[in-house]
Amino acid sequence: MTVTGSTLVITAASPAPAPATAPAAAPAARRRAAGRAPGPYRRLFALPGTRGFTAGNLIARLPMGMFGVSAVMMIAGQRGSYALAGAVTATGLAATAVVAPLTARLIDRHGQARIAVPATLIAVLGSLSLIVCVRTGAPAWTLFASYAVTATTPNIGGMSRARWTHLLRDSPAAHHTAMSFEQAADELCFMLGPVLAAFLCGVLFPEAGTLAGAALLLTGMLVFTACRATQPPVAAAPRRGSPLRALGPLLPLFLVTGVVFGSMEVASIAYLDFQGLGAASGLVLALQAAGSCAAGLLYGTVRARSLKACVCALAVLMTLPWAAAATGSVAALACALVLAGMATAPTMVTAMSQVHARTPEGRLNEGMTLAVTAIFAGIAVGSASAGSVVEGVGPVAAYAVPAAAALVALAIALTGRSIRRPSDHSRVVRTAAARDPQ
Repeated sequence: MTVTGSTLVITAASPAPAPATAPAAAPAARRRAAGRAPGPYRRLFALPGTRGFTAGNLIARLPMGMFGVSAVMMIAGQRGSYALAGAVTATGLAATAVVAPLTARLIDRHGQARIAVPATLIAVLGSLSLIVCVRTGAPAWTLFASYAVTATTPNIGGMSRARWTHLLRDSPAAHHTAMSFEQAADELCFMLGPVLAAFLCGVLFPEAGTLAGAALLLTGMLVFTACRATQPPVAAAPRRGSPLRALGPLLPLFLVTGVVFGSMEVASIAYLDFQGLGAASGLVLALQAAGSCAAGLLYGTVRARSLKACVCALAVLMTLPWAAAATGSVAALACALVLAGMATAPTMVTAMSQVHARTPEGRLNEGMTLAVTAIFAGIAVGSASAGSVVEGVGPVAAYAVPAAAALVALAIALTGRSIRRPSDHSRVVRTAAARDPQ
């Protein structure tokens, strides 16, 4: 084994020479071995314990896309006020922005299982309280209080990424694949969650979505935390440095990216409603998430690109929905949303890799939660901005908001002195004599 710069070269003893009587056997054997070489994702989940915590992670992550839609449908259905429903969910987002980093700090300090389970129980009780208050006609302030309690929900995506970072700390290429998978999982859950919530609330009863989300969250968190072998150890050394200060140059980029997400959703819903296709808005929005999910999985099989290159692609592709909407063709808009979605996952994966590189040791979950909080704040700003443009100018012009936000993100990436290429420059290179232990 030899270290050259940032490159780790691993060599293995040369195999015994092939018998002289079969000179063509060695090339054939090498071709067969190459054909059986597992792909990066198969190698990833061959690691002990990864399938267990990933299963729990996916179960607990699905409700993240369910709770908002479920709360709106439940409150609006029972109280007859979308204004009240929107205000309650906005209060929940504001409470999450305050509480989530504190919960993440406790998880880093005391361990995932010790903090995440009671925090999840508190959030589930908040959801159940919301159901009871809505059902019994309790005063409106009880709805705000109940939904604010759900802000203790741990950042399951951050905890899962922290486990991958711990397991793959000596394998940057595999870590890049794991982060790409996590981003694809985010897109998948946020694509399926609202659809499932709308189905449950519409077909069964208004509270069904919230009940199912609470049950899935608790079940998944128990499965996830039961996998103790992969849990990152709690560092005994004092934690120095502030994640907020370390991530300061990146948080504006995450905020503006959130504006892209929030404004694109509102613009698409308004445009389809204007076209008389409001019922198809969920399906059309799912195309964007599907494009991002597919791009995330593909990105995990190739070498990471620079953040500037990813944001540049985002800025270019985010202009496509605006141009497609101007044509009046819903089919063109659907295709444009797929292409635009394909730029979001690589951008998020690469930006998160810088979060891992910058966050002080022992505070990774807090650092990732700060990034997610910035995205949520951006989503709120983007939703409000696009809504104002829809009311004042029209749904086609609303697509200018995500396009402009993507350009702002590009300006931040190009002018930020401390925004650099991914830390995954270190790579593992296997010589021809090396054999894959997998």
